[in-house]
Amino acid sequence: MCRYQNMLEDGGSGGPGVQLGRELLPTNVVPTHYDLTLEPDFSKLTFGGTAVIDLDVARDSTSIAFHTLELDIHSVKVLSGGAVITSSPKVSRNEDSQVTTLEFSDTISKGSKARVEVKFTGQLNDKMAGFYRSTYKDADGTEGILATTQMEPTDARRAFPCFDEPSLKAKFTVTLVADKDLTCLSNMDVASEADVQSTMTGSTKKAVKFNTSPLMSTYLVAFIVGKLNYIETKNFRVPVRVYAPPGQNIEHGRFSLELAARTLAFYEKEFGIDFPLPKMDQVAIPDFAQGAMENWGLVTYRVVDLLLDEKISGAAVKERVAEVVQHELAHQWFGNLVTMDWWDGLWLNEGFATWASWYSCNAFYPEWKVWQTYVTDNLQSALGLDSLRSSHPIEVPVKRSDEINQIFDAISYSKGSCVIRMISTYLGESTFMEGVRQYLKKHAYGNTQTDDLWDALSKASGKSIGEVMNIWTRKIGYPVVTVTEKDGNTVHVKQNRFLRTGDTKPEEDEVLYPVFLGLRTKDGVDDSKLLSEREGEVQVADMDFFKLNANHTSIYRTCYTPSRLGKLGQAAKDGKLSIEDRAGMIADAGALATSGYQKTSGVLNLLKGFTSETEFVVWSEIVARLSAIQTAWVFEDKAVRDGLEAFQRELVSRKAHELGWEFSENDGHILQQFKAMLFGTAGLSGDEKILSAAKEMFKKYMAGNKTAVHPNIRGGVFGMALKYGGKEEYDAVLDFYRSSSNSDERNSALRCLGRAKDPELIKRTLALLFSDEVKNQDIYIPAAGLRGHPAGIEAVFNWMVENWDELQKRNPPALSMLGTLVTIFTSSFTKPEQLARVEAFFADKKTKGYDQSLAQSLDAIRAKISWLGRDREDVASWVKTNGYA
Repeated sequence: MCRYQNMLEDGGSGGPGVQLGRELLPTNVVPTHYDLTLEPDFSKLTFGGTAVIDLDVARDSTSIAFHTLELDIHSVKVLSGGAVITSSPKVSRNEDSQVTTLEFSDTISKGSKARVEVKFTGQLNDKMAGFYRSTYKDADGTEGILATTQMEPTDARRAFPCFDEPSLKAKFTVTLVADKDLTCLSNMDVASEADVQSTMTGSTKKAVKFNTSPLMSTYLVAFIVGKLNYIETKNFRVPVRVYAPPGQNIEHGRFSLELAARTLAFYEKEFGIDFPLPKMDQVAIPDFAQGAMENWGLVTYRVVDLLLDEKISGAAVKERVAEVVQHELAHQWFGNLVTMDWWDGLWLNEGFATWASWYSCNAFYPEWKVWQTYVTDNLQSALGLDSLRSSHPIEVPVKRSDEINQIFDAISYSKGSCVIRMISTYLGESTFMEGVRQYLKKHAYGNTQTDDLWDALSKASGKSIGEVMNIWTRKIGYPVVTVTEKDGNTVHVKQNRFLRTGDTKPEEDEVLYPVFLGLRTKDGVDDSKLLSEREGEVQVADMDFFKLNANHTSIYRTCYTPSRLGKLGQAAKDGKLSIEDRAGMIADAGALATSGYQKTSGVLNLLKGFTSETEFVVWSEIVARLSAIQTAWVFEDKAVRDGLEAFQRELVSRKAHELGWEFSENDGHILQQFKAMLFGTAGLSGDEKILSAAKEMFKKYMAGNKTAVHPNIRGGVFGMALKYGGKEEYDAVLDFYRSSSNSDERNSALRCLGRAKDPELIKRTLALLFSDEVKNQDIYIPAAGLRGHPAGIEAVFNWMVENWDELQKRNPPALSMLGTLVTIFTSSFTKPEQLARVEAFFADKKTKGYDQSLAQSLDAIRAKISWLGRDREDVASWVKTNGYA
């Protein structure tokens, strides 16, 4: 427990406490137990509630402060020692800090117990935060309402008065009052059920009381009221269920249900601690701002991330569902049982859960080869965001609640997981897991800081882990390691901070990262070599073949000389490099071109030399790097853009035709994704044979033959129809969206609409964003789809400018969605005058709540401007010289 460490005394005055500059509640009282009763009213879209909070008094007190947001308090009573201290305290509220303070004349003594009883009401809001409403279509087409919760990071205060900080753990006893035909769920199992008179309507309802929870943080509290169907498995020692509202086929939860039972048993064994709750529920929520939320014992999901119809969804969707389920269940230990003491330790939750989802997925589905995909997915996501000047450390200082949402990003998740992957490789998996077990056992039901994890890993390994790893979590960025070859068998290595803009200043290049070099030679991999200084030398027995960052388990880019890069290209063809090495080498080359370390023509030549490549993950990175070039060149001369598309078509078409686009039961998980990627990439770059096949498939599919398009290539077929078609195809896809009840199908359709380039069709796509046809959780999907062509990029920005006030109203800056939308609406620009337009628009705006997203978007534009300034002529010349112009 690290509660209140280094806290400045606040004198019990009721003002926020301060710890490392954080805005925190006063420390004069500590919550130990909440008795909550809540009753939603679906007709008025409100809820009423009572919170009885038991407190330990840490100092003589004449005030008690707690968090509330958008709650109306109707009565308050303060008790101590069985006596009423006051039934009418002075109640004041600080809107900025979201703190309500009760002041009274009688002193409550240090060491005593106190109780606060609060009656309150709130709105069942449509913001997907706190206690909110979600809507669904029943099988007969009528609309139903589900009352559900999303508390992380700081929205429990929207649902009930509370001490809404992760270190202020308490036990919770929840009672839900609802109509008798509705299902009531909370973190724990049901203790009792009784008839009661509703305080909201006066009618007879049921009161469902749940057993008291273990100690937990407020952001993990959850409750749901509504019509729900469920399936259950007994393949784990406690009941495991999947719930979904009417209108959804509950059997589509079968995959997630059985996977959850297996995963819980796996984590119990790996973490050495039994899952401590009496049940595990997973619920599909129709309106959900995130992918999923790990509420202890009651995990909530977007429908598409929990329910899986394998007849309708392809292999990539199945892998996504598995990853999300295993991520959330890892949190039941890493985050729920042991919780970061404050939000700057968010990575302890998210980085570990991300790593654990890949670790468990690899154990369950070794044929999926997820550690290969990890290099092109998680690692590149981390390196991409962290190459911006506006990135942040993994342990990012967070002072205010409105800053927290912005750190739920690729740094906390992807870079955090990459640090875990790096340290597990360095220590060895068995030693690493022993350290994890020690960490969880020592801190169960408590709160921790990063150093607590390093201490456990140090004890398990006998190595000083903190000395090595603190720089990675506390400093921004990562290095590029430049490799030069000296006489004999010596390789010189030098590290410098890597920035995508290629303009690192001396003051930004002072950190020396502990770089695990991971030297691969013909004799295998040496993981012992560490570069912790600016420069160093490595001895290599045979200079004919060596490569750094074997399997790309470490967080850095490697810059080789052109001659060594050529040798590595040949080594790839000769089978000396692993799949991860080949994919990572391509990723590094692409990133180094972006920042000016290498020429873009060199990357294009490198990609051209990979035509004999046979592996999906490597091809995935080839396509991603070529796509990055096309994205940067999107506003350049049409002849050059067409030339890049012609090169892409030539590069992938032969392999696409070789593999084909027919799918059978004999196709493995990876082969399915390989075929789908090549089919879509070749077709969208104009391959006539594939376009002809896609056109015929689309026609039959829209005529009612649902077997005409395999789920793996549905997005590709739809995308081609819209890119090369017109109004007829657009109407067909939109009608398909409107008629389908499957979330994956609907998302495919919505995602593709933006490919239509006709100005009238672009307007229709944008009109969907504020229509009743698209849920607010999904408005980013059609918007993102428009970013594939110049007219769409201009249109989404102009739409944002025209609709800014309404956009902010629907997506308040304090929540996470607005930052995502700002990125989508602005980051695809590539020219100085476009950058100036974005800067001018936001110059007089209050950007609190999305300032980091905006800064990162502006940095991304600047990086493309710099890249084009260096290599515009280089690429034009390459396109012409190679016959693609």
